[in-house]
Amino acid sequence: MSATINRKQFVQAAVAVAAAVTFYPAESTAESGYAENPMLEIDADWQVRVNRGTVQAGKRQFRIRERQILNISQAALNHVNGERVDGMPQYDPNAAPWARGYRLEKLITYETTAADMLDPATLALRLHPTDADSLTPRKDYDFEPRWGTVGLVPGSRAAGRTVFVDYDCGWSRIDSIVIDAKNAVSVQEGKPHPATPHPPVIDPGETVVANVWVPGRLVKLTEDNLYPIVEPAFPEPRRSGTPAASRLLPQTWAKIQSRSPLKVLAWGDSVTDGGQASDPAHQYQNVFIAKLKAAYPGARPSLTTAAWGGRTSDSFLNEPKGAQHNFDTAVIEPKPDLVIMEFVNDAFMSPEVVEQKYGYLLKRFNEIGAEWIILTPHFVRPDWMGAKTIRLETDPRPYVEGVRKFCAAHKVALADASLRWGHLVKEGIPYTTLLCNSINHPDDRGHEMFV
Repeated sequence: MSATINRKQFVQAAVAVAAAVTFYPAESTAESGYAENPMLEIDADWQVRVNRGTVQAGKRQFRIRERQILNISQAALNHVNGERVDGMPQYDPNAAPWARGYRLEKLITYETTAADMLDPATLALRLHPTDADSLTPRKDYDFEPRWGTVGLVPGSRAAGRTVFVDYDCGWSRIDSIVIDAKNAVSVQEGKPHPATPHPPVIDPGETVVANVWVPGRLVKLTEDNLYPIVEPAFPEPRRSGTPAASRLLPQTWAKIQSRSPLKVLAWGDSVTDGGQASDPAHQYQNVFIAKLKAAYPGARPSLTTAAWGGRTSDSFLNEPKGAQHNFDTAVIEPKPDLVIMEFVNDAFMSPEVVEQKYGYLLKRFNEIGAEWIILTPHFVRPDWMGAKTIRLETDPRPYVEGVRKFCAAHKVALADASLRWGHLVKEGIPYTTLLCNSINHPDDRGHEMFV
C-alpha cells in the first residue's frame, strides 16, 4: 500500500481549529477556566458521551445543550479464507519476528507485518482449498503469534506443495468527533489500515474536537482511546532578533545569503536512506533542500546522502578505510559545508556516551570546516523506547536528553524532532500511526516533521 499522504487529512485539525480546543461544563463559562471533569467520556464499551457544555475552538464557540451518546464502530476484523501460498518458506525461529517466514497478506506493512493484529487462535493451514486436509501446528508448521509470520518445519508433509491459510486479523482506525456550524455533534469514521490509518477528511464548516483511536482487535474503548485535540498545531517559537542559523551555522548562513554553492550531506541510517518515504521526493533531506530553495530564491544548495540501513554512527567509524560506508570515505572526503545527521539507531547511547562519541565527530567536522545539525530521533515502537504507552509527550530515551545537552554545551545546531513527535498526542494523533513498518520507519508525515 502506498505511503503517499493526503496532506489535507494530516493537517485537517490544524486548519479547522485556529487554537486549542477547550471544553467547559454547562454551568461554567470560558472565564471560569478549564473544566475539572472532561466533556468527553467513555459511556459504554463502544460509546462516547459528550456532556453538556461549551466548546471553545479558536475564535469559534459551540454550545452543547443536551448530553449526547456517540456510537463508535468496533475495530475492523478481516476474515481470510484460503489465502494461497505457493512455496511456503521454512520457519526461522532465529530471525526477527516479522521475518521468520511467510508474511500473511492482510498484515503486511512496508517491510514487516503489523504486530498484535493476528488472532492466533484462528490460524489454520491446509493442503486443499475446499476440504479439511489440515496441517498440524509444530509438526507441519510454526508461526509467530504477535507478528503473523508462518513457515514450515523440517519434515513437514507440505514441503514443496501449495498451502492454503485461514486466519482473522484486525485493522486499526482513527475516527473524528466533529461539531458543525449548528452545534450538532457527530462521529466521522476513518478508513481502516493495518499500520498507518489517517483521520477522516471532514466537511467544510465542521470542526474536529477529538479523535478516537481504535486499534485492531480492541476489545472495548477506554479513556486511553480518547484523543482530545488540545493544541492542533505545534507551537513554533517566535523568532526575533538574529536568526539562529547565523549564530550556530554562520558559514552556511553566509553561503545562503551570498548565493554561493552550499554542499549539504545527509548522514544517517535507514530513515535517511529513504525508509519509509513514499518516493525520493518525500525523503526529509530532499524536502529540506526543496524548501530551502523556495525560502531563499537564488540559494545554491546541493545534496549528498550517506546512509546505511540498520547501522549506527559508530558503524561508519568502524568500517575499514576505503569501504563504501567508511566514515572518512562517505562523510569526510566529500568535504561538505553542512552535515545533517539522523541516527535513530544511536538511541541506545547514554548522555555520557553521546558526549564522548559526538565530541569526536565534532572535532572531525571542525577539522574540515563543516557545520553540523543533529536531528533528535522520531518516536519508535513504545517497547523499543522503554515506554508502556503510546500517549507519550516526553521522550523517555536518555539519548535524546544527552543530545540536547551536547548541542547546548558545544553550540551545535539542534533540530529537535523528538519534541515535535511528543506534541502529536495534543493534536489527537496516536504517533504509532505514522510508522509505516509498525516499528521505526516514519511515513511522509514523519519525514516532513524532520524538515
